[in-house]
Amino acid sequence: MRKVLAFSALLVVGLTLSQALPAVFGEVPDAASQSIRGLTMTGLAFIMIRVGFEFHIDKSDLRSYGWDYFVAFTAASFPWVFVTGYFLVVMLPSQYWTDFDAWQETLLAGRFAAPTSAGVLFSMLVAAGLGATWVYRKARILAIFDDLDTVLLMIPLKMLMVGIAWQLGITVFVMAVLVSVAYIWLHRVPMPVTWGWVLLYAAAITGASEAIYAWGKVIDPSVPIHIEVLLPAFALGCLARPNTDSAAGGPQDPEEALHQVVERPEEQKASTAVSMVFMVLVGLSMPYLFGGADAEHPEPTLSTLHAAAPASSVDDPTVHGGQEAGKFEDTVTARQPSMGWTMILAHVLAITVLSNIGKMFPAFCYRDEAHWRHRLAVSIGMWPRGEVGAGVLVLSLSFGIGGPIVTVAMLSLALNLTLTGLFIYIAKRLIRDTPQASGTAAAAPASKGLAGAAQTA
Repeated sequence: MRKVLAFSALLVVGLTLSQALPAVFGEVPDAASQSIRGLTMTGLAFIMIRVGFEFHIDKSDLRSYGWDYFVAFTAASFPWVFVTGYFLVVMLPSQYWTDFDAWQETLLAGRFAAPTSAGVLFSMLVAAGLGATWVYRKARILAIFDDLDTVLLMIPLKMLMVGIAWQLGITVFVMAVLVSVAYIWLHRVPMPVTWGWVLLYAAAITGASEAIYAWGKVIDPSVPIHIEVLLPAFALGCLARPNTDSAAGGPQDPEEALHQVVERPEEQKASTAVSMVFMVLVGLSMPYLFGGADAEHPEPTLSTLHAAAPASSVDDPTVHGGQEAGKFEDTVTARQPSMGWTMILAHVLAITVLSNIGKMFPAFCYRDEAHWRHRLAVSIGMWPRGEVGAGVLVLSLSFGIGGPIVTVAMLSLALNLTLTGLFIYIAKRLIRDTPQASGTAAAAPASKGLAGAAQTA
């Protein structure tokens, strides 16, 4: 667990720097923020490409993956429903419970609780020595699916805010193409797969994603085209097979060839180094939470969302939303009463507990595959949040949603991220000295890809 402790410490270092540097040196320049974001997305793409290397499916048994997607859908939807309900019923006055604008804006803000931080989770589980376990294999596919579900559901949520837009249709089309290509040509495209090449691929994917986003903002700043790096990177990893031959002179099985490459000592060291840097960058990506309102920056940024400040400190919630002036005068921000830090912290704890309870559905599934302790460990392993959830909150800010709700959400995200090492430690302790097979079932069938049955932990 020393590596997990090291990763946790690096997360805390990044989070601390994200709050300390603006407090000491003032507002962080946009160039620095964009650089941190670019490096963070490159690290995430690197991790997701390597996850794609290890993704294998049995195309003759696709129904099992449908069940996995359903379980991942619940693991993403329950936290979202619980947190949105809390925002609406507990943090807003009762007269707004039937207000359509309140519903659509809290639905968007509450979506931060849905996605598991795939990059952080995979790095932590491997660091804890769980990479060969059923828990890791199952958590991996569920985390990929629930992040994919989050990205997909953001499209109709955006439509609620801005209406039907052709840019969102392009996003859906690109995602469908990526999934189809990855499925059809799974591990059939020869390419270099050593860590240096993977880092180059990750940087190229990040650069392309940011270039498309910048181009989309030029065309229509209210609804830019944004292709998150998670799916393209994963799809590229799924396509890859090493362009090497076996010692016998014939082509190797792609799964075996990829495994041989990623298990090399130099590849493991490089992967660990990238994961360590990624942990710091994820922490650094957390927006500054403790600034006061700045009259020179009326747009809704976190510097105007001090939890103890009046909700009216967000002067103009229409700057990034592309709406005509006055349409959102009665926004969720304006509806929220100001509150002190004691109440804010109480809401943070409540939201954190609710969002993690929402991730527990997988513990009640896969009874024919694994012991209840392993299933519970998978659910707890899904608790960490990170870069995707932070992206949802940044999007919420861009539509003028602010005030205590977003402050509570950001603090909850930071708390969950900080506790990631503890979550992984609990998961490891749960499965230690516990047989993987369910106590109520005989040994499960042989594993069918990542959605298959149990193997010995």
